[in-house]
Amino acid sequence: MRQSYAVLLSLCAGLPLSTPALAITFQTRLENVQWTVAGDQFECRLSQAITDFGTGEFVRRAGEQATFRVSSTEYWQGNGSATLLAAAAPWQPGRGDINLGAIQSSAGAPLNSSQLQAGRLLTGLLEGRSPLVRERTRQGGEPLEIRLLPVKFSSAYHDYLACTAKLLPVNFEQIKEAQLGFPNGTDVDSLAQAKLDIILQFLKADPSVNRINLDGHSDNSGNRLTNRDLSRRRALAVMEYLKANGVPETQITIRFHGERYPLVPNKTEANRAKNRRVTLHLEREAVPETPPQAPPAAPSKSDAAAMS
Repeated sequence: MRQSYAVLLSLCAGLPLSTPALAITFQTRLENVQWTVAGDQFECRLSQAITDFGTGEFVRRAGEQATFRVSSTEYWQGNGSATLLAAAAPWQPGRGDINLGAIQSSAGAPLNSSQLQAGRLLTGLLEGRSPLVRERTRQGGEPLEIRLLPVKFSSAYHDYLACTAKLLPVNFEQIKEAQLGFPNGTDVDSLAQAKLDIILQFLKADPSVNRINLDGHSDNSGNRLTNRDLSRRRALAVMEYLKANGVPETQITIRFHGERYPLVPNKTEANRAKNRRVTLHLEREAVPETPPQAPPAAPSKSDAAAMS
């Protein structure tokens, strides 16, 4: 029954039946196609609902390029590999499908492309091509095709670009562990300041990141007491920079280790410069909820008598 319905959808959409015989095909009727854009500073999504199947969408996180994701509500996909294509439109004679390679398929999980594959799909959509996934179903291994249509894409893509222009330069995974170099002395140099400014921009956008651990380090050039003090001063310099830019001191923990944990062996001057550093680690801590206030106790008879 579903196969007949898929064939009917293809005919109504005016698309050629280039799918394998008896393939189960999912796509939205031409007149019902809608592209939607949603997002914030952390992620932008450009998506199209696929009738009776789920959603196909481009997802771009802050600090990254987009990937293409296909999600199903019914877990049609099996385990293995699917083929991703930028399929030619029937009104573009002489064009063939572009095979973009394989993507891994796992039962119950969304299909996810690489960033390179997603970029080529977006270019294809601007040229009138359709993102097309071919694989085998979970039930019995029948051929399965999932197609998005390029209808109304241009205007939605314009809105998507406006969303991506507002993304933060990094995401949490990219900055939760950062190395700040101190090649000369204990002052925060311009390169370290630039890194800290990006981190501060993220902290202001995401208040759930509310713990910062700073670990100061040195090379082995001096004696242990001197090296320990240098590592302490470097960690303090970073803390003061964060505080001057609005981070509460209560959210910052500093430690200093001297020469104990070299990043690389202290055998050359270049390596010793790498070991003069502060490591910054960000954490998310849940903000404790304020316990509900207990209702006031009813006055006793003696209290009531005293108030009267």
